[in-house]
Amino acid sequence: MKNLALKARLSVLGFLEFAVWGSYLTSLGAYLALNGLGENIAWFYAIQGVVSIFMPALIGIVADRWIQAQKTLSICHFIAGAFMLAAGIYGLTTTELSAGILFTLYTVSVAFFMPTIGLSNSVAYSALDRAGLDSVKHFPPVRVFGTIGFICAMLFVNFTGYQNTAAQLVTSGILSFAMALYSLTMPKCPVNKGGRKSLADALGLKAFALFKKKDMAIFFIFSMLLGVSLQITNSFANPFIQSFGAVPEFGQTWGVHNANALISISQVSETLCILLIPFFLRRYGIKTVMLMAMCAWILRFGFFGFGNPGSGVGLFILSMIVYGVAFDFFNVSGSLYVDKRTSKDIRSSAQGLFMIMTNGIGATVGTLCAQAVINHNVYSKAPGLDQIEGWSTSWLIFAAYAAVVAILFIFIFHEHDSHKTSAKEIKTAEDTPDNAI
Repeated sequence: MKNLALKARLSVLGFLEFAVWGSYLTSLGAYLALNGLGENIAWFYAIQGVVSIFMPALIGIVADRWIQAQKTLSICHFIAGAFMLAAGIYGLTTTELSAGILFTLYTVSVAFFMPTIGLSNSVAYSALDRAGLDSVKHFPPVRVFGTIGFICAMLFVNFTGYQNTAAQLVTSGILSFAMALYSLTMPKCPVNKGGRKSLADALGLKAFALFKKKDMAIFFIFSMLLGVSLQITNSFANPFIQSFGAVPEFGQTWGVHNANALISISQVSETLCILLIPFFLRRYGIKTVMLMAMCAWILRFGFFGFGNPGSGVGLFILSMIVYGVAFDFFNVSGSLYVDKRTSKDIRSSAQGLFMIMTNGIGATVGTLCAQAVINHNVYSKAPGLDQIEGWSTSWLIFAAYAAVVAILFIFIFHEHDSHKTSAKEIKTAEDTPDNAI
């Protein structure tokens, strides 16, 4: 009964953590577009990738050495919530929205929010460990409530109409305050005052030496290339679907008025696909699984390019369904491959490098490049059919990009199962001339 109560408490923690994010992540683009800031959408999403490169590492060191993780989690959420609430109030009260002011408030908020994802996991792991529970067995059922929280927040801002206003930011700020208070009720986490983990270790910078190993270099480069796709639909799917509202044929369709609810199918798919990964990895191997993810990205973008919220809504739904394969089969299986191909002495740094290449560099570059494509094809035209055609062209360009990456991956990447790269081998590789590889 005691263990059940603990898991229930941790489930609430996960629910609140991702509800904070779900309040705005898929709907912020629509709010910006409706307020004349459509050409700046990418910057609001790209900054998440930028701060994700260094802020989780910095805050993680603080939690490891000086301040207990549950307290650090609370402090971060208080700061993130305060700035997000300020951004929301500014958006609701101003008559002339300034991209600079909104972006500054938003940036500070996400800079302190992004580390909380890892911190909330650390709090859960620590609590399960101190209770004598196997995290491999007991954490996934707890973590799934995070996705449920994300979906619930999406649906809340959808059906309240907040997805088109700054009220979504106010919602996120309030939830962040609730999370800050709730974090203080969590079991205490130990600190390691004697720990000497450097910033370079925490950021995964030392693992850049893995690029001296040809097979790992190829893997990380493709991780970055595929990471380009990660934030595109989060950034632009909602404003794309709502843009059909300017066309009389689609103006009154359910999808146009409930874009966030439609997009939430993606998160449901993601939850289900996570459960399929172990089976597919065992049966087909990492190369096939990652190739499936790449093909799913082609379909994700392609279905958007040919679909509409009327007679073509089925293609939209298919796009949401394949998202689970596109996102999780790449992110989760890629992380497992890194774990498999590196020894314990560099494993954490290698995982940090994987995150930098995908969610950091890849996602940031991808979002900014996608914005340039959309600005050219969409926002340079008048609302209506011209913009719809521009959106279709943009999605097909993204699909073509994913197809090129997939084809290159087939011929260039070769799976290796038998050997783990160690820190000693990296040092040897560093001392070897590049032309010897």
